[in-house]
Parts: sequence; C-alpha cells; structure tokens
Amino acid sequence: MSGEEEKIENPAHQEEDDDAPKADDEDTGAHIAPIVKLEEVTVSTGEEDENTLFEIKSKLYRFDKDGNQWKERGVGQVKLLEHKETKKIRLLMRQQKTLKICANHTVLPTMSLQEHAGSDKSWVWHAQDFADGELKKELFTMRFGSPESAQKFKSAFEEAQEKMAAILGTKDTDAAKEVAKEAEKTAEELEKLAVKKDEDKPAES
Repeated sequence: MSGEEEKIENPAHQEEDDDAPKADDEDTGAHIAPIVKLEEVTVSTGEEDENTLFEIKSKLYRFDKDGNQWKERGVGQVKLLEHKETKKIRLLMRQQKTLKICANHTVLPTMSLQEHAGSDKSWVWHAQDFADGELKKELFTMRFGSPESAQKFKSAFEEAQEKMAAILGTKDTDAAKEVAKEAEKTAEELEKLAVKKDEDKPAES
C-alpha cells in the first residue's frame, strides 16, 4: 500500500467522522420558537354525559330488504349507555377499527330479543335506529363469541328495558307498540333468514 493511501478501520466510523459538526456548527444554546404552534384539541364522542352499564365485543348485521339478505355492519364493542340526567338508556356500537357508529338506538321496554336461526350465540330484534344520521327502522342480528356472552348481553338488555319502563311510566308507548307489532309480524320469517357462510365466523368475546 502506497503512502498516499489512508487506511480505514471501520467505514461506519468514517461516515460518522465525516458527518461530525464543524466548529461553526456548535450549539450556542439559543432557543428557536416553532413557526406553527399546535393546540391540543378535545374530541367529543357524544358519550361524555353517559355512564356505561354494559359493554361486550360482538358482530352486528342488518337485514337488507332489497337484497333479501343479511349484511355485516361491523365488529366492535356494543355498549348500553345511561344518560346521567335523564337516565334514559341507549344501545351504541362502533366499528373497532374506524370507530364509525353502526348501531345507535334507544332501548324500549317492548323490544324483543329472539334467537337467530336457533343459534344460542345470536339475537335478532327490531329498532328505530339513528346510526346513519336519520331515524330508520332496522332489523338487527348480533352475534357473540359464546353462548355465555350472548346470555350476558340479554340479561343486561332486559335490565335496561326494566329501567326504561319505569322512566316512561308504561310499557305501551306508541313507539314501543310499533316496534313490537313489526317484530311479531316477522317472527315466523326469522328462521328462514341466514347470514352468508363466508360471514359465519363468530366474534371473540
């Protein structure tokens, strides 16, 4: 090796030496304020004035009348929320990844949870739902990871119905009557409805 060549023990160390700050780049201790100051923003979920009575993971479907089939609305946590002042209770469910609301309706005393196609891990019911920003009649089915989880949900739902009956003063409100009448009308057809096979995997509890 000639005298003009420089031996490099470690190329990585050489790169670090080349990038080392020069004397003119020494820190003077001066503070430079950021050009844009970001302020902390509080995001409202709409649940701040409510207490969570019950919460569990599930998969939700809605019945598409036009296509005559069940369509998946999403997998996520379903909650029963009680308003701190009015004590009224609603069911709320958000998709676990996007947090988009897929079910949002008041729990009424005469709503009827029925087994879907004889399954002990799912329930079917009618509701006046507001998930899409407007009140619509929906037929939902909710599937759980185990029969035990499904029973826990039913017990909590029925307990919420009892509380709502006391608040409303009667189980025969006009809205409740309408929901119950439609549920009875379609009860015989529920056994014929089936979720698509490719959507048949239950959610984990």
